[in-house]
Amino acid sequence: MTDKAWKPDRALRLGTRRSPLALAQSRRVAEEVRALTGHPVELVEITTYGDTSRESLARIGGSGVFVTALREALLRGEVDFAVHSLKDLPTTEPEGLTLAAVPVREDVRDVLVARDGLTLEQLPAGARVGTGAPRRMAQLGAYARSRGRAFETVPIRGNVDTRIGYVRRGELDAVVLAAAGLHRIGRTEEVTDFLSVDTVLPAPGQGALAVECAAVDVDLAAALAGLDDPHSRVAVTAERSLLAALEAGCSAPVGALADLLADGQVVNEMRLRGVVGTTDGSTLVQLSTTGPVPMSHGDAVALGRELASEMLAKGAAGLMGERAL
Repeated sequence: MTDKAWKPDRALRLGTRRSPLALAQSRRVAEEVRALTGHPVELVEITTYGDTSRESLARIGGSGVFVTALREALLRGEVDFAVHSLKDLPTTEPEGLTLAAVPVREDVRDVLVARDGLTLEQLPAGARVGTGAPRRMAQLGAYARSRGRAFETVPIRGNVDTRIGYVRRGELDAVVLAAAGLHRIGRTEEVTDFLSVDTVLPAPGQGALAVECAAVDVDLAAALAGLDDPHSRVAVTAERSLLAALEAGCSAPVGALADLLADGQVVNEMRLRGVVGTTDGSTLVQLSTTGPVPMSHGDAVALGRELASEMLAKGAAGLMGERAL
């Protein structure tokens, strides 16, 4: 094994963002790596540009703002591996790094945390709903329009406490967050509504983690591969292939979800759904396609590109141009 990755006189160094959610995710992965390898792991906290900027993700570009500093630390040898929320990763492959594992994916849904225990259906016309994601704005806007209502979507940033605080103080009627994040920090009791993926498709890769290390650390990469879940990896590969083929970043109003379809007791297809829309919800392009399982990495990439081509033919590119806040 490489001296860098498995030096006996020190622990493996896991690079992580400083947010409570990132630390919770990284601690879980650290425990799994300890159990898998018998090797001690210590967390190295790193501040990213996305953590310090107060601009909306749409304004600062979104793609890579939460991961670049971690990747630079990996390449400099300051940490041995890093844990990211996979939906934050740019779709381009980084030179010198490898995606060693995609662990079992958490709940992919978005959730509502609203005043007075309100569900999405119960939110009144004119309700002020906070979210930092143009994707959510587009789909919530379309949902409200389909019911003859209109929500005021308010762009927000910050950690879970900051976002939920807007509701607690009465500044917003509700905020939309990822179910996986609340589950990982033990806050699911604050959810007032789990949003069906038929109403709001998640971000590509939502609910999944990415465990990354230097490509030269082949022994460490092989060990970390013990955390990999093949179904989660192929699903997020299809979703991210769609995102890449649309030439969209993680701040674009794009939702995607790959899931398995069964014929009776037999799982025989993977369905990939995608949506692109204007942030006011006035126009959506929403399509799906399927492919047989088991599915290889190349098959998943091809499935994403196929759906992207169909969406672009329906005008998706013009809608993504509406994403600026």
